[in-house]
Amino acid sequence: MSFYGNRVLPWLLDRVMANEDLLAYRRRVVGAARGRVLEIGIGSGLNLAFYGPAVTSILGIEPSQALIDLATIRAGTARRTVSFLHASAEEIPMEAGSVDTVVTTWTLCSIGDAAAALAEMRRVLKPGGELLFAEHGHAPDAWVARWQDWLTPAWKPFAGGCHLNRPIARLIQEAGFKTSDLRTGYAPGPRPFTFMYEGRAVPA
Repeated sequence: MSFYGNRVLPWLLDRVMANEDLLAYRRRVVGAARGRVLEIGIGSGLNLAFYGPAVTSILGIEPSQALIDLATIRAGTARRTVSFLHASAEEIPMEAGSVDTVVTTWTLCSIGDAAAALAEMRRVLKPGGELLFAEHGHAPDAWVARWQDWLTPAWKPFAGGCHLNRPIARLIQEAGFKTSDLRTGYAPGPRPFTFMYEGRAVPA
């Protein structure tokens, strides 16, 4: 991996994703988790402080070892067992039906094959398990969507593969999930970057 990808990008992601405008999303989405949790793209561990008492253990999957190193530091103050897998969400090295909750926050934008990753999330969920998500993606306003399409090719190399224009709700539904409590809308900031999808889903 390049110096930028190994050293600069993890530091940059940690700073950007600590934005206070995202805290309410984290509280609602992460706070609803229960049981054994798999967090997809745990990054630098910014969600760890928001898991509630209904969570028994957390397993974070992350392809960047530099981000796992940052998350390990934050895990030291967590109130429950936290472990990490240095792996890709497209091939989750876990048994089927082994977790109660899958959490993904601002991660589906940067996974190379989001459909494959979502299929894996569905596979590892127990019957009755839930996918909890907060993501940014394709906006409904035509002028914003055009900017997203135009900016994405230049933005991806700078932002770790992030796509600004992924239709998050549709991707989740096409992977065999039924969404509920779906909320969409713009967060503060430039509109091509801030159209949010928040909700929960269960295997259909």
